[in-house]
Amino acid sequence: MDGGVDGRSVIVTGAGSGIGRAAALAFAARGDRVVVADLDPERAAAVVAEIRETQGVAVAVPGDLSEQTVVDRVTRTAVERYGGVDVLVNNAGIMDSMSAPADVSDAEWERVIRVNLTAPFLLARAVLPHMLAAGRGAIVNTASEAALRGSAAGAAYTASKHGVVGLTKSLAVMYRGSGIRANAICPGGTATGITVSADPAAHGPSTLGPHFVNLGRVSRPEEQAAAIVFLASDAASNVNGAILPVDDGWSAV
Repeated sequence: MDGGVDGRSVIVTGAGSGIGRAAALAFAARGDRVVVADLDPERAAAVVAEIRETQGVAVAVPGDLSEQTVVDRVTRTAVERYGGVDVLVNNAGIMDSMSAPADVSDAEWERVIRVNLTAPFLLARAVLPHMLAAGRGAIVNTASEAALRGSAAGAAYTASKHGVVGLTKSLAVMYRGSGIRANAICPGGTATGITVSADPAAHGPSTLGPHFVNLGRVSRPEEQAAAIVFLASDAASNVNGAILPVDDGWSAV
């Protein structure tokens, strides 16, 4: 694919596994320098080792990205190691328990919103001054099929991913005159390590179950990563504010 981001400084969150890992490896393979941010230190280190085995450049920054101090450390690492931030991939996220609104606990709501929506906002806010100073930048957020409908997850996850779409569009409008683009992918079913802990008999899971009949083919993380890399690339130079389903047509059903 032409029009890559080769040689740029790239932050990928949730990069220790799944879509984030695939994206980090894909960017590195194109010659980019990657900050591998993940909650799990061992997984982050393992991805960095994979990248370095193929002569790529990467550094691990572990920590909970819902905390401002970790966000600051991730951003500072990219700036100090690689001279700035050219690409931010907000991919880290957690599932909910498929709970219906009446059954969502305060703890579940606050944690899911904090990780899935507040953390991407904090990271975008942290990198924007560096992108603005450079006059360029690309932000790619991982939303979800649940950002396009109300029947793909529980109330907390659905609300958080709808929020990611709103954040993406706001970024696109606010900074398009400054050379900064923001887009999002909406993965459908993807073979990752994310698990759902839910009571099948509860109102939420029992209501949502029939809506997964038309899920379509489950994708590989590398297929999601390819969409992320494209949206961050110069090949997508006029793509801004796009919300791209990567779901084998699930959103079209």
